[in-house]
Amino acid sequence: MKTVLPDRQQSLVQWVSQATGINTFGVKVRLRGNDLHILCEGTECPQRWRTLSDLLQALQQTNLDILTSSEQTSIYQVFVYGRRKGEQRPKWCHRVYLNQIDKHLEQVEQALLADSEKSKQSGGALIVSNESLARQGNPEAIARYLSETLSTLGVSVQAKIKPYQPKNSQPEENRLWIFCQSSYSPDASLLAEPIAEKLRYLKLSGYQDAVIVSQVSGETAPDWLLRVDLTPSEVMLKEWARWGDIQAIARLLTEVLSGLKVAVQASLKESTLHIFCTPAFDPLGTAPIPDKAVCLEAIVPQLEAIAPQGILAATIYGQKAGDKQPTWIDWLALPATTYPAFATSPLDLANTGDEPAITFLLERLLNPDLDWRLLTGGIRVLLLNKNDLLHIMCDAPVCPGRQQVASKITQFIRHLKIPGIMGIRIYGRRAGNKEPFWHYGVDLEHRQRLVPEATPEFAATSKYVDDLIPSETSEPILRPDLTTEEVQSFVTEVARDWIATASATAKKFLLKSQLFTESHQLAEENPDDQGLKIALVWGTLGLLLTLQTDWVLGRITAQTKPSLPKVASVLPSSSGQKASLTSEKTQSEKPVFFSSTSKTKSPANQSSVFNASEFTQSDDTSAKNLAAAPLKQKATATAILLAARSQMPSFNVRQLDEQLALYKQRLARTGTPPDVLIIGSSRALRGVDPAELSKALATQGYPNIDVFNFGINGATAQVVDFVLRHVLEPSELPKIILWADGARAFNGGREDITFKSIAASAGYKQAFQKNPKIANSSESPENQESSPEEKVKEEKQEISTYQAVNDSLNQGLASLSASYQNRDQIKGLLQKQLLIFGHNQTVASQKQLTDGTSDESASQQAVDFDGFLPLSIRFNPARYYQKHSRVPGNYDNDYKFFQVEGQQDAALQEVLQFTQSQKISLVFVNMPLTADYLDPVRRQYEQQFQQYMLRLATNPNFIYRDLSQKWPKAHDYFSDPSHLNRFGAYEVSKKLANDPMIPWPVK
Repeated sequence: MKTVLPDRQQSLVQWVSQATGINTFGVKVRLRGNDLHILCEGTECPQRWRTLSDLLQALQQTNLDILTSSEQTSIYQVFVYGRRKGEQRPKWCHRVYLNQIDKHLEQVEQALLADSEKSKQSGGALIVSNESLARQGNPEAIARYLSETLSTLGVSVQAKIKPYQPKNSQPEENRLWIFCQSSYSPDASLLAEPIAEKLRYLKLSGYQDAVIVSQVSGETAPDWLLRVDLTPSEVMLKEWARWGDIQAIARLLTEVLSGLKVAVQASLKESTLHIFCTPAFDPLGTAPIPDKAVCLEAIVPQLEAIAPQGILAATIYGQKAGDKQPTWIDWLALPATTYPAFATSPLDLANTGDEPAITFLLERLLNPDLDWRLLTGGIRVLLLNKNDLLHIMCDAPVCPGRQQVASKITQFIRHLKIPGIMGIRIYGRRAGNKEPFWHYGVDLEHRQRLVPEATPEFAATSKYVDDLIPSETSEPILRPDLTTEEVQSFVTEVARDWIATASATAKKFLLKSQLFTESHQLAEENPDDQGLKIALVWGTLGLLLTLQTDWVLGRITAQTKPSLPKVASVLPSSSGQKASLTSEKTQSEKPVFFSSTSKTKSPANQSSVFNASEFTQSDDTSAKNLAAAPLKQKATATAILLAARSQMPSFNVRQLDEQLALYKQRLARTGTPPDVLIIGSSRALRGVDPAELSKALATQGYPNIDVFNFGINGATAQVVDFVLRHVLEPSELPKIILWADGARAFNGGREDITFKSIAASAGYKQAFQKNPKIANSSESPENQESSPEEKVKEEKQEISTYQAVNDSLNQGLASLSASYQNRDQIKGLLQKQLLIFGHNQTVASQKQLTDGTSDESASQQAVDFDGFLPLSIRFNPARYYQKHSRVPGNYDNDYKFFQVEGQQDAALQEVLQFTQSQKISLVFVNMPLTADYLDPVRRQYEQQFQQYMLRLATNPNFIYRDLSQKWPKAHDYFSDPSHLNRFGAYEVSKKLANDPMIPWPVK
């Protein structure tokens, strides 16, 4: 025997090699669940009994748990295989139970001795199966027994016994707990019925039920729970037989007479049970007819003990199988003839509302296969009669399907016509769950009850302890059992009342105007004359109101004319004065239009309860201070005003209009385009801080680098291509473009909503007129249409005489109006007042928000003059997913039909050619994402996108930098799972500034 020196650091392969003397190259090991598989191979197949002898002696001296990781569950059995190298299948296989090593050794020694004597007989000790040991109720043996099936699925098993105290004052009982652990999350429907069948097959005594707990390795919380009813099959059969179920009675009598080799068949006619006794096995027809006295001696006590409900008598026959006439007959009166309570059939009891009878009939209806019910426990039914509703809960190891049970139960309850029941509510759940997976409701009669009520709590029984539906206090206001009929009835009544009230109010108002009378008070005048008078009165009132409004607006514009230059001061003046909107000066130097609407100002050093986005500060801010660039003055109000006054028509995307207006204002102020232009979607808008990037570049020897962020929410490659090639003039382009985005902006399989909106805008058409070459581009929807100039000519030719008269009347009235000439001024004043009102409403509402509020509202209010959106919100998964749904990658529309080929790829190729022709360096940055966002589906798409980018990186003017996996767990750097906040933008800007692969411009 080889000497084995177990060492905590040894691997299983080294240990097997030392124990058997086989080279480590000839040993392969695999752990699956609670099973250890060892493959031994060599140039010649290792000898079976010699290898097993060495290995078993080593197992006696070694604790395998020492050689495995602490996370690995205990090993229950070892499978040893032997084969010759190069062969596909092993020549021999032997299973070793680690709790019976001594018996295995004895068997192996006997085999070795037999081999030495050249005998083919192999004896030894009898190996007891795990099933036999598990029937004794030992938890470790039960775990080994279950692992024989579950280990093949990679699921390890442990079993424990825990006492629990029933809530109905019964004595303390034991409950069997089965803990399943795996590296993945197996579906409950995959394991539920196999585990239930194996546990019930053991016929364990002393356990009322078992709880199965499934948990993924490394997780702290269980994935799912399952309750298995361990009620013995005999008890289930007797319970149904008591209610007069013929199939259950026949099964019980067959088991009683099985020792006599007698088979039993039963049928029910009216209230008499007919029992036929035949030979259990008689293929030749020579078996004797069952003895009458023996059969009656076995059957009569059973029927009297069962006392089947609704069955008054039994007739027993003895005959051979296939005979038309019985050999003997006997008649028996059952307890129902003596006790009237047993005489009523279950169906009649159910019609009176007897809940136990209804429960039996429903369980029999839902469990037509008796064998399946005995194997798994079947579908259990709980009833609760509350007010005029009958609540029915159905649970099973696998949650019953709604279509499977709801229609059957509804039809059955309708047939019963239970008094006092006007509706039913049906629920389905998996045994072990507290809340139902689905619910279904139907009213049998019209119900006037409109007050919502919660799902009731079902009464606890010894079989359903701690397995109840939640109490009413934890339910939402609207109950799930509210039917469509109730909702329609309620809406109809409310609508009818509202219409009647509104009609009466309108009638009173019209009568008070003296222009209308009731139908029975009609005057004798001609109806046409009366209608003409009414039209003249209302026409006169409308004309007077129009004149009055025109006069008031004229006075207002005359009084506000001196204040207009102040508003215009935000624009660059021809005198060369530069109103630096990006400088951080005192509030007194700013134009009055952009001053705070608050009457009081906080000191500069006083910490505000609002962050940069005017959301309340996160609770984590005080706990962990992160580095970030100082917050700058907001520019959204300026951007809105500049966009409104711009001569360029809108692109149907508000943020594009505003970012373009800020960019044009920057060009007018500096006279030159910025050195670096950041562009992309919202991930660029929030993810790269121009101020910090410029500051970090200065420390790297690139001083005075001007940076602007042109990020646009929802921007794709097509949008970026359109902005760079057709919106901006060549003289407005930077020296280097920093494109910050990710895979979803290049998905050619999904609908590009942002670009579609832009393509339908007037701004797009003007860009088409300015750049006719866009007509040849695949992105232009005007490919097949005529030019705008031709359209204008055609429209002028189609002007009718009515339009000409209308235009002349408009010109005549405009000359008399006091406000028409100043309509642009009135429009500006209205916009100003709306902006002030909207700002006040936003501040008032945001004071009540927390850091968990979504960023979308902030994204339209907090852009600074560099185009950057600084968000201080920190991503907290626990809070975030309370208000937002967790959307997996396969349901994310941004990744729908994901493919990098198509229209987005074509747009990127256009950008590459354009930047190369303009000698502009193009740097693409794959922005960081959280581990919460990168689920397996998105991770697969990200890998596909990265391979696509690496292929493009061979272009001379294109540089690809990947930061997607930079901070997957640093939630403080993110505002949501896929967007950075200003702290993350600060870190990204610093990292980009220090990147030696990016050719920053030198001034």
